[in-house]
Amino acid sequence: MKIRLTFTEELLGTASADPEIHSEFIASKGPDAKTLKEEVEAIGEDAVVEKSMTVFARDADGDPTLWDYQIKGMFKDACGMLARAKGTKSSALTAYKKIIDGLVFVTPRQIPLVMPKGSKVGNCQRPLRAQTAQGERIALAHSETVPAGTVIEFEITAMELGKSKAKLSECIEEWLNYGALRGLGQWRNSGKGRFGWKKLD
Repeated sequence: MKIRLTFTEELLGTASADPEIHSEFIASKGPDAKTLKEEVEAIGEDAVVEKSMTVFARDADGDPTLWDYQIKGMFKDACGMLARAKGTKSSALTAYKKIIDGLVFVTPRQIPLVMPKGSKVGNCQRPLRAQTAQGERIALAHSETVPAGTVIEFEITAMELGKSKAKLSECIEEWLNYGALRGLGQWRNSGKGRFGWKKLD
C-alpha cells in the first residue's frame, strides 16, 4: 500500500547532531555497518549546531528526511500499546516486534520530508525534567523541527500471516490510526508529530 502522511503538528528530529555520539551509540544500534555509514554521512558535520541538539537526516541535496525504520519503529510503538487495548486487531499478534521486523517492509530507504512552500526547518527548545536520587534535575532539550503541513509518502509491503486471526494489512491501518493520535518523532507525549494519513492506492 502507498501511504501519504500530512503532519498536523510540527515534527521533531531524532538524530544526534554530534557525529561522534551518533556513530558510537545511536547508529551502532542499526542492523548493519551499512546503516551506520549511511546515517553518519546523512547527518554531516555541518549539522553540528550543538552537541545536545537532535536533527533530521539529510539527503544529497541537504533536505530533511526520515529513515524507513522510523516508520517501523512507530508501528512497534503502536502495536505494543494497542496489544493492551481490548478488541484491537493488534491484540491478536504475538511476538509483534519480530513480525514487524521480518514481514513488514517500508520503502524508500530515505523518505523526503516535503515542507510547505516557503517554510524552513525550525527548532524547538523545551525543558526535560527527571527525578533522581539527588532530587529533580532539569535540562534543556533542543531539536530541529519541520512545520505542520509537511508531507511524506512511502510504500508498505506486508506478507500476511499464516495461522493467525490477525491480518497484517488491517493491523497496519490500525497502527496508522493510533500513530495519528500519538504522533511520530520526539516529544510525542506533548502531541508533536501528529498526522493525518491517506492510502493512495
